[in-house]
Amino acid sequence: MKPPNIDQVSGVLILTAVAFALFAANSSLAGWYTVLHHTPIRVGVAPYQLDEPLIVWINQGLMTLFFLLVGLEIKQELVAGHLSTLRTAALPAIAAIGGMAVPAAIFVALNLTNGEALRGWAVPTATDIALALAALSLLGNRVPTALKAFVMALAIFDDIGAVIIIAAFYGEEIQSAPLMVAVLTYVVLVALNRFNVARPVPLVILGAILWLALLRSGIEAALAGVLIASVVPHEAKKHHGQTLLRRTERALHPWASLLIVPLFGFFNAGVAIETSTLGNLDIGVATGVIFGLFIGKQAGIFGATWCAVRLGVGVLPDEVKFVHIYGAALLAGIGFTMALFITQLAFETSHLAATARIAILLGSSLSGMAGLWVLWKAGRVAVSDFR
Repeated sequence: MKPPNIDQVSGVLILTAVAFALFAANSSLAGWYTVLHHTPIRVGVAPYQLDEPLIVWINQGLMTLFFLLVGLEIKQELVAGHLSTLRTAALPAIAAIGGMAVPAAIFVALNLTNGEALRGWAVPTATDIALALAALSLLGNRVPTALKAFVMALAIFDDIGAVIIIAAFYGEEIQSAPLMVAVLTYVVLVALNRFNVARPVPLVILGAILWLALLRSGIEAALAGVLIASVVPHEAKKHHGQTLLRRTERALHPWASLLIVPLFGFFNAGVAIETSTLGNLDIGVATGVIFGLFIGKQAGIFGATWCAVRLGVGVLPDEVKFVHIYGAALLAGIGFTMALFITQLAFETSHLAATARIAILLGSSLSGMAGLWVLWKAGRVAVSDFR
């Protein structure tokens, strides 16, 4: 019997962390859970020090490493993976666009008259790559191998879209001096990349400066991870022929999947579900997120894929039928990590944030269960009605 892979273990840990967070927030541990969130942590020496609560260090600090991994995976696929040719990249790219546009449109339509709620339009657009792949891996050889590659590519384009949305729409008021430092630091990083400098130390030091500059500038600091990933060399070889990009990705993957994302889930999923909380839910946000994830994702991805194939713009992978695409589109409605991340950026009002978190859990659960059922039924049998 094969041992579980990192994605499977990560999925279990994330779900366990969410369950424990919900239990802690709705039990006698609620006070402890709140205190833990706000535990102050100081780094540096006055007056050059950061003094932030623990949850900020999780969301702005550790999540930078998660975004670094996302960026490395994107770059690896673009330069030497499933997205390195136009033919293989076209279909998942089109599917991802549909899978982001339709959920956003559903959310906007249901919250058109509520300006504050509209800030959450991007919450249902994101797919949780770790949980989606973990769910898919549970099915083993009942699904074609090519479908897993399709879902990975779809999720990567989805992540690219999420990063662009966060950078463009969810920054704070921009501070020009720190932003200038960030730009100059990134220029130096690009120069190191051009000269194929594959030493980790200068990248780590400059990466830390970039992160701090973005944090002070008002731009989402965690996005420093993607910027750093974009300049990690992928050509200079060292240590058994592996590039620095590949080595960094493999070294970071277990930490991000098994520690950082479960920690993020634990610190962000704990919603006190009391009568007062349920009575104060925002119906527009709740329905927008649930319908966006469960209906918008499947409609957008399946519809865009079907149109692309029928128009000859894209080609289905080998052994993959439209029924498999439909099941994968449902799994893409698991929008946990990125959706929670966008939630904490979008909503300052606590009841809107609580509503969005509960809706994310419900919408993701529905999508995951429905997707697994469809793909389990499909198996690996060709279904001509869906081809």
